Amino acid sequence: MSETDATKPRPALEVGTPATPMPPNRKALIRLVYFPGMDKDSCPAIVCCGGRMDFHGAPMSRTWVKLGATASKGAKTIKVAEKVDGWRVGDRILVTATQSTHKTSGTRRPDKRTQEVFTEERLITAIDGTELTLDKNLTHEHRGTGDYRGAVANLSRNVVVESTDPKGLRGHTMYHRGSAGAISYAEFRHLGKEGMLGRYAVHFHLCGDTMRGSHVLGASIWDSHNHWLTIHGTNYLVVRDCVGYQSVGHGFFLEDGTEVYNVLDRNLAVQAYDAKKLPKQVHVDDANDGAGFWWANSLNTFTRNVSCENDRYGFRYDARPIVSRAASVTFRIQQPDGSKKPIDIRTLPFVRFDDNEAHCDGAYGLNLGNGVERVGPDARHPFVIRRMKIWDTHLAFVPTPPCVLVEDMRIFNSVYDVYLPNYDRHVYRNLHMIDVFGEPFNRGHDDRSIQYGPLTVEGLTFEGKCANSLIQISDDNPTGKAVSHFRDVKVVGRPEKWAKYTLINLGVSPRYGPKTPQGVPIYLHDYYGPGRHVQVVSTRAKDLFGDGSKFRAEPPLTGDESRVTDVGDVKFPKLLDPVDDLPPTTVITHVHKMSNGNLRVSGTTADNGTVKRVQVNGNDARTLTPNFAQWEIVLSTPPGGSQMLEAFAEDAAGNIEKRAHASTVK
Repeated sequence: MSETDATKPRPALEVGTPATPMPPNRKALIRLVYFPGMDKDSCPAIVCCGGRMDFHGAPMSRTWVKLGATASKGAKTIKVAEKVDGWRVGDRILVTATQSTHKTSGTRRPDKRTQEVFTEERLITAIDGTELTLDKNLTHEHRGTGDYRGAVANLSRNVVVESTDPKGLRGHTMYHRGSAGAISYAEFRHLGKEGMLGRYAVHFHLCGDTMRGSHVLGASIWDSHNHWLTIHGTNYLVVRDCVGYQSVGHGFFLEDGTEVYNVLDRNLAVQAYDAKKLPKQVHVDDANDGAGFWWANSLNTFTRNVSCENDRYGFRYDARPIVSRAASVTFRIQQPDGSKKPIDIRTLPFVRFDDNEAHCDGAYGLNLGNGVERVGPDARHPFVIRRMKIWDTHLAFVPTPPCVLVEDMRIFNSVYDVYLPNYDRHVYRNLHMIDVFGEPFNRGHDDRSIQYGPLTVEGLTFEGKCANSLIQISDDNPTGKAVSHFRDVKVVGRPEKWAKYTLINLGVSPRYGPKTPQGVPIYLHDYYGPGRHVQVVSTRAKDLFGDGSKFRAEPPLTGDESRVTDVGDVKFPKLLDPVDDLPPTTVITHVHKMSNGNLRVSGTTADNGTVKRVQVNGNDARTLTPNFAQWEIVLSTPPGGSQMLEAFAEDAAGNIEKRAHASTVK
């Protein structure tokens, strides 16, 4: 059926509907079976090409929650942080890891395991409020207090799609362009054809914006041999409250870099495994080595997501130039007005990246663009990362593009905190590092020790066991523009045996000599009190150390290869000037006819700024979560016939959505 046939009835597979999901006392099980003569590369499968495909199980109040108390080793009962409606005795659950070996290689994949695994599967045998009784005692302790806690996730649903032979020919599911339908509280298990392009557990394939309004809500996708959820050439998809567990290759996967305006909100990614590259994949340099969340185009929304125990990355932005194409990473990208424009996707910022968390991942918490060759958004449209937590990882945060703004980031119990950074118009505000066992604030480009532009840090706290030089000086300043400004730096709660380490010094080995005549000065504003600033330089920076200033050693501020001098009035610069010129994007996700004939309409809005209002048919919707991320409105319906709904949003900067979401209700 073509896209122009929207007036005709669609062929449909309906396993429940959004308004009438499968009731809790019923179960629907679809098994994908291979029969001789089928194309082994494509079958078995459920593929929707222009029809409607709906899977809707019994709703849950939450599909995963944080622990409410520490679960001790050997415990058979656990407490969760809130009551969970819809969970049942017999459900399969995960208790996620809260510790890590900090190994950066190997895999947690069951049949090839070389890494120790701390996430545990159990069955629920009893539920009493927030207390769950398990079928077996826990093997490990799981931290459940403070800021760094594990989670409990439910994998069971009463609508299930599975392969009948997980050890043989597995099946897959796919939506094509022009299709319709959605997924809520359904379970997809033992799917995905390993090593095959396009044969994923759940796959939205080149849908463009033809499926605007579709959503994947509360799904459980586990034991996949080829990604959990793949968004490929598809825009405006809402993915919320899903649980991904055990994936060969990356888990939540935005495939080729053309995907924009999608929302990934409050999803849990556990154990995406190291795999081989897929044949003919678009991004030939992507190793497919196990990221919980992977994307090449950042013009999407990532909020409240958590990654745990993935083989390589929690979150991975990867837009390296493609060696086999002259066009590099320039693609035709959809604009807010619906047109398409060739754009180097490395220059596109996030719509929103807030409140995400990565812990116990194999090598990296958030790898932001390693390999983008210092190309990124501009100072008016920087990457903005707010309130991220990264803990129990080896390499916490790798920021390699220019123009990055980080606010309220907390890093705990990692080996390298800010690592391999490309300091070029980077701004950090309220960065808190706790128990760092390697290098807390790395020099520019690590061993290259090179800084290309200015850096400001306002509010930097080192707490606990922080090793080595806390802030490393970069050797080289090839542009002559490299300079670092720090204000409100604190070292607190540091054990005595760790106090020998200096605040600012050169980085650790390997130690290459400076290659540029200019060094990189570091200014500490108000270090000795209001208006009393100091400059710290490397003893190898001859242009700075030999300028006639009276430099001195002052441990523990300086070390064996750094010196400090008092300076006069030095302005704390403003490096970034973010502007909100991006209109919001709105998706109607649910329309329910009420018993009185009215319509309850709900949806999602995303914006890089503050949303002022959402209107549906000229009426203001009410926000259910901050910034209209979820909203609702009740509308009266005219007697008889169909009704057209039209929703759009406006933000506080005056940007009005150019393409309202239109939906027909019959």
